[in-house]
Amino acid sequence: MTKLSLTEENYLKAIYFIGGTSNQLVNTNAIAERLNTKAATVTDMLRKLKQKDLIEYQPYKGTRLKLEGKVKAIGILRKHRLWETFLVEKLAFGWEEVHEMAEQLEHIQSTELTERLSAFLGFPEFDPHGDPIPNKEGVFPRRDNVTLDRAKPDTAVMVQGVKDSSTEFLNYIAKLGIQLGDHIAVKSVEEFDRSLVVEHKNQQYRISALAAANLYIKEL
Repeated sequence: MTKLSLTEENYLKAIYFIGGTSNQLVNTNAIAERLNTKAATVTDMLRKLKQKDLIEYQPYKGTRLKLEGKVKAIGILRKHRLWETFLVEKLAFGWEEVHEMAEQLEHIQSTELTERLSAFLGFPEFDPHGDPIPNKEGVFPRRDNVTLDRAKPDTAVMVQGVKDSSTEFLNYIAKLGIQLGDHIAVKSVEEFDRSLVVEHKNQQYRISALAAANLYIKEL
């Protein structure tokens, strides 16, 4: 398969994140915003990736991943989430600390290292943020993405992940002491702003509708 630079890998991953599983063209400005760079710089890189037959690129319209580009992007994502799992589970980092470190580790090229890491961790299907980890064939595990704001009063739920994995949100829920696998009892839902009163670790407090909408849960 085509050997890529760190920057090229970051572009493929950005296109994958923005485009998701859809086959729609990804806007150049959206890539520039995600990578914090200029649109002209993005255009130059897209031309290079097109020459390597990793993407389809239509000037002034956008781009989408071709098969090899998609395989590359999913492989990078797999490494990122495995490394996050390792850093949290084996090195005791907080889930709000590991993203930047995994951003560096995801570019290690050794396939054998990646597969040994997965085996060492017990072939995890979800990372510390609850994001699905694709297997070596690139297949993602399935999960119902129900968020806390959908929970009804007088129900018990388990935290399965976060929709917003930004440092700001992870720091916010870390201050609340919320972790993956925690049980939360929903006591009431405020009609005015849809905020929730919850009981968690023998304490009651209020969670905003915005925060609740970014926590994936499973009803118990």
